[in-house]
Amino acid sequence: MQQTVGLIGLGAMGGGMAQSLRRAGHSLQVYDVRADTAKAFAQSGGVACDSLAQLGAACDVVISVVVNAAQTEAVLFGPGGDAAQLGSGCAAAMKPESVFVMCSTVDPNWSIALEKRLAALGILYLDAPISGGAAKAASGDMTMMTAGSPEAYAKAGPLLDAMAAKVYRLGNHAGAGSKVKIINQLLAGVHIAAAAEAMALGLREGVDAAALYEVITHSAGNSWMFENRMTHVLAGDYTPLSAVDIFVKDLGLVLDMARASKFPLPLSSTAHQMFMQASSAGYAREDDSAVIKIFPGIELPKAPVDSAR
Repeated sequence: MQQTVGLIGLGAMGGGMAQSLRRAGHSLQVYDVRADTAKAFAQSGGVACDSLAQLGAACDVVISVVVNAAQTEAVLFGPGGDAAQLGSGCAAAMKPESVFVMCSTVDPNWSIALEKRLAALGILYLDAPISGGAAKAASGDMTMMTAGSPEAYAKAGPLLDAMAAKVYRLGNHAGAGSKVKIINQLLAGVHIAAAAEAMALGLREGVDAAALYEVITHSAGNSWMFENRMTHVLAGDYTPLSAVDIFVKDLGLVLDMARASKFPLPLSSTAHQMFMQASSAGYAREDDSAVIKIFPGIELPKAPVDSAR
């Protein structure tokens, strides 16, 4: 029997995930704080809900693709914190034995506690952070790091497979998915910081930026983050796909998790300070590659001038 699925948050990742679900033929309802965004999506198939309660009541599986734990709390339980604008929550309206799929990067202990809170309401839960970027989300090629009960997987599994090329099942209880995502973010943040540092040194030493990019991306020092993010620097385009403040948050979560077990993370600590410096310098909402702007005495490539203007 086909299930009705709801997706909350049509941003860079959530919009692509919704496209993948619709492309796979699932009956889809969507909600976004930008009502026009939800309505525009629904014009090509699906239903734009006017409220979170409407979506929760209508759907067997609810997928949340918001920024953080505070927004997830608001999605579920109503306004508060950074997400006061989201309105009434969906948990009270969800059916017994429906599934809530949480795709944000959060503190694993918070995710563990959320599973218990939802269980008390008769709602199944999947701890299911995502990775891969907007392009992979749109093509259904992203990665999901998941953990939850067999009952939750039985209901939501086909939906996960429609959204992701790799769905890792990491445990029967919440927490493991978020822990693995935190470790992924450790590497992502450190790699972006290292890529920026390398490109900044090249610029300071007078190396042609495009030539440096070409050589590194065909050499042992390359990383996916260097290859991906330094194209933004070369283009002088810091339009946020993933913002500086995302890594202020995510590397903060990395350090919080390690601090709880007194585990040293010297590289993560340094990368976190670099993103904090970029954020406090006014680049918080720019693309995370803007961390390169903290380095002194370099001239960054500029965006090409639009000759049509």
